[in-house]
Amino acid sequence: TIINRLKNQIKTGKISHAYIFEGPDGSGKMMMAKVFAQTLLCEEGGEEACHRCHACKQAETDSQPDIIYVKHEKQRTISVDDIRGQINQSIGIKPYSRPYKIYIVDEAEKMNEAAQNALLKTIEEPPEYAVIILISSSSENFLPTITSRCVTVPFRAISDDAVKSFLIEKYSVTPERASLAAAFAQGALGKAILLAESGDFEQIRESAISLLQR
Repeated sequence: TIINRLKNQIKTGKISHAYIFEGPDGSGKMMMAKVFAQTLLCEEGGEEACHRCHACKQAETDSQPDIIYVKHEKQRTISVDDIRGQINQSIGIKPYSRPYKIYIVDEAEKMNEAAQNALLKTIEEPPEYAVIILISSSSENFLPTITSRCVTVPFRAISDDAVKSFLIEKYSVTPERASLAAAFAQGALGKAILLAESGDFEQIRESAISLLQR
């Protein structure tokens, strides 16, 4: 549903200047943000990224100059200086090579009120080429003025069967390994991938069996 929604926006050219990707950890928010950004900058200009052009290859290695990942030094807070220094001061500079300049803010719920107010000024009057994606486990901490100016895209937990099928098809893991990873991940695809690829998988498996036998 989310993929189709974003594809339709790309097809019609109705790209919002600000999005909130909201959902539990491991539900694919960052992965989707990266794919969406890559598609917007793809030189083929289609509804899906071609994965062949220079822009796509840069996006896949996190070296695309028109995709900016906003970082923060303080673990629990995204400060006003983070927003001003990494977004507000550079957003007025046109994209380096592509039609959009995309900012991705992970853990955006950590923005304090001053940071949100600084971002609000940018969201209210953004350049036509700017796209800001706020990734958050919850939008409850956002100011109403922020949420009202963003398109919220809700992410939900994925069924165990869907996670299992994905792991088998995309990562070629055994059905047993996929089932256990899906059960532990509880609907978070990102966590399931980490578990399926973990070198500690056998230890996890033995622990699970031990718990079931008690």
